[in-house]
Amino acid sequence: VQLQASGGGLVQAGGSLRLSCAASGRTFSSYAVGWFRQAPGKEREFVAAIISSGITTWYADSVKGRFTIPRDNAKNTVYLQMNSLKPEDTAVYYCATAPFIYSGSYYNPAKYDYWGQGTEVTVSS
Repeated sequence: VQLQASGGGLVQAGGSLRLSCAASGRTFSSYAVGWFRQAPGKEREFVAAIISSGITTWYADSVKGRFTIPRDNAKNTVYLQMNSLKPEDTAVYYCATAPFIYSGSYYNPAKYDYWGQGTEVTVSS
């Protein structure tokens, strides 16, 4: 399977970006997808996740109310819509797939098996 993350860039605080995670090589609609990010000098952290059907989503407290994670299984793509961006959102954003996640595992990077290459987001103040 291959995951291609795109859509990153430079944006001013308060602005918006939409990241895309396009998948190929597997039945994308059968898998959960998560977004993680890693800022310079920091560990990778969970941002958002969505189960295969799209019915259930989870968000980190730091992005709740500002980010959403819609998916379009017909296009084999999951998005990360980021609004009201803050300088502390600056990071490299990664998408990843998991066969199954639940309320006790969605935030754990070890539960995700395939990862995209990352796309860089920079939010200026």
